[in-house]
Amino acid sequence: MPLTRDQIAKRISREVQSGFCVNLGIGIPTLVANFIPESMNVMLQSENGLLGMGAFPLENEVDADLINAGKQTVTAVKGASFFSSADSFAMIRGGHIDLTVLGAMEVDMNGSIANWMVPGKLVKGMGGAMDLVAGARRVIVAMQHTAKDGTPKLLRKCTLPLTGVGCINRVVSDYGVLDVVHGKGFKLLEWAPDMTPEAVIKATEAPVEIAPNARPMDV
Repeated sequence: MPLTRDQIAKRISREVQSGFCVNLGIGIPTLVANFIPESMNVMLQSENGLLGMGAFPLENEVDADLINAGKQTVTAVKGASFFSSADSFAMIRGGHIDLTVLGAMEVDMNGSIANWMVPGKLVKGMGGAMDLVAGARRVIVAMQHTAKDGTPKLLRKCTLPLTGVGCINRVVSDYGVLDVVHGKGFKLLEWAPDMTPEAVIKATEAPVEIAPNARPMDV
């Protein structure tokens, strides 16, 4: 069976290390925060100007002025700081974000990502995604492996407008964990329980190499 959204987020949380400054995009990436151990010293950054983002608030904790970049109400941890979005983007562009996790509609074998616009649909803008994929030290994509009609989303070349070129390091999909081997394809490291490497390869348009130590995912 493919992974659930929570299982994808839980697996990505293992990529987070103590001392990291981490930016989480909207959708599945926001769930990663639920699986970071409280004992770990991690600061979550939001591009609207918050470093030290906490969990989603309980009903009696909601502060309508305290929101993340996705306009969801959040809390702030002890030691958090607030600043302008200009300072926030200077932090991102200056390479001070250790890890960013983003959703995607397409990722290709060159490590390029399309995640901000579907032609013909109304969009408000690309948000901070273009800066994040260019400025973060490591970029991980959390996504569904295929579209609703079953067509692959890990491609030889993206067909949608690009967010960034050659910037993705790793993909964690509902089918497994794959590293980008830039220009050559993807390397399968782990596959979802009850699936097989062959099933992942079949659902991927780009070439997929199975890593020598590849294994079923521990979820």
